[in-house]
Amino acid sequence: MALHVPKAPGFAQMLKDGAKHYSGLEEAVFRNIQACKELAQTTRTAYGPNGMNKMVINHLEKLFVTNDAATILRELEVQHPAAKMIVMASHMQEQEVGDGTNFVLVFAGALLELAEELLRMGLSVSEVIEGYEMACKKALEILPELVCSSAKNLHDLAEATAMIRTAVMSKQYGNEDFLADLIAQACVSIFPESGNFNVDNVRVCKILGCGLNASSVLHGMVFKKEAEGDITSVKDAKIAVFSCPFDCTVTETKGTVLIKNAEELMSFSKGEEDLMEAQVKAIAAAGANVVVTGGKVADMALHYANKYQLMVVRLNSKWDLRRLCKTVGAVALPRMTVPTPEEMGHCDSVYLNEVGDTQVVVFKHEKEDGAISTLVIRGSTDNLMDDIERAIDDGVNTFKVLVRDKRLCPGGGATEIELAKQIMSYGESCPGLEQYAIKKFAEAFEAVPRALAENSGVKGNELISKLYAVHHEGNKNMGFDIEGEGPAVKDVLEAGVLDPYLVKHWGIKLATNAAITVLRVDQIIMAKPAGGPKAPPEKKDWDEDE
Repeated sequence: MALHVPKAPGFAQMLKDGAKHYSGLEEAVFRNIQACKELAQTTRTAYGPNGMNKMVINHLEKLFVTNDAATILRELEVQHPAAKMIVMASHMQEQEVGDGTNFVLVFAGALLELAEELLRMGLSVSEVIEGYEMACKKALEILPELVCSSAKNLHDLAEATAMIRTAVMSKQYGNEDFLADLIAQACVSIFPESGNFNVDNVRVCKILGCGLNASSVLHGMVFKKEAEGDITSVKDAKIAVFSCPFDCTVTETKGTVLIKNAEELMSFSKGEEDLMEAQVKAIAAAGANVVVTGGKVADMALHYANKYQLMVVRLNSKWDLRRLCKTVGAVALPRMTVPTPEEMGHCDSVYLNEVGDTQVVVFKHEKEDGAISTLVIRGSTDNLMDDIERAIDDGVNTFKVLVRDKRLCPGGGATEIELAKQIMSYGESCPGLEQYAIKKFAEAFEAVPRALAENSGVKGNELISKLYAVHHEGNKNMGFDIEGEGPAVKDVLEAGVLDPYLVKHWGIKLATNAAITVLRVDQIIMAKPAGGPKAPPEKKDWDEDE
């Protein structure tokens, strides 16, 4: 009988073999803070217009070249449990407001870094947390006072362009004016008077070739598909949409046909042809002149479609079919029946167009307030167009946020420095030990202008002292001038560098919550991972016969 070996006394005694546990400040808290700091360090260099791009290759070996923090984190698949919390906070920001993901990371990283200093000084975790919570509450009280302007009329193109420009600038520095104008056109054209704006209604179609400046906006939808038949353009189109294949219906059961003589053989396929012709003729007679199908198009059906001057377009994606139905106001029919006038959609023109060397089908509405607008992006490489698509995504989300709340705060680090200044003086007035945490919370705001400065090759400390100096004189809207020489400051309100109020509000809230959640952890217990032992590595350098 094998000798029973007792386990070492303590916590490990209760757990299965192979389980790990870390506890206490040194092992758990500082380890977690370290992981989050590393993560924030990674994305901090990608912050702002002069942020660097990251080259990320995901598990499917797809290459991403981007400085969009949300994309970087989504493709990195962070494993560390504490760092995952920060990632979740930034995903939440992405879902809530669609922009400012990097702000959450930079700010949460700075909060944890400064919390580590306080803990090493001897403060208890609960005091740090209490101080952070008080400071966060105060910051969200001060924030509405810093609002410097608000969007008057989002139906006005020039005003919408100015609002979107800042969000686009941080992704596509140099092309922001051109892109912001395109995005504004797309958003304003589908922004209804009722005020319900849906982000999904701005579509993006990426076509390789030419340059970014050849991009354009269309009211309606663009598909990278060719028309199936001979007819390639239809004016004043009545559209019949089928979610089934454009083919004659086949019986479910197998049947055997006995043919006795030549006449029967001749008339056998004739019957099928007549049936098909009758169906296509009926669709044409109902007034439809464009057929969109979600399945394959039979040769015979196509032959009759050409005969009756029907344009046939095939869309493989169910999503595309649904969106098209929404755009043209059609109903997708599940089988080949004659559509009623209510079930048919309508748009001004459907035509086949060649963009670069790609054939596209365009469903175009002439009137401005269509349900969907499409941005046709041109670019030299797929990676570049993917990055432009992310910039557009941010721009459209900014427009959506401004529909919800029209207030704007100054950008370029101005809001952060003003918050830091006011929270610092609030910290001075607090009697307890929380005051240290409140002051550190104020100091954490400096990480944002510092990241902007360091990414632009300017000394962070010089800029921050300069910003504090002008803010103490009462100039609330002074921020970092990216285009200036050295640590220059300018009035960001005049320069038009503005951030939506909700982006800041949610960013501060989510970053603080994430940082506090990480600090609250004092013990990490990891069970043994499931699954058996790993398979031995293959012996690459061995010969076949050994």
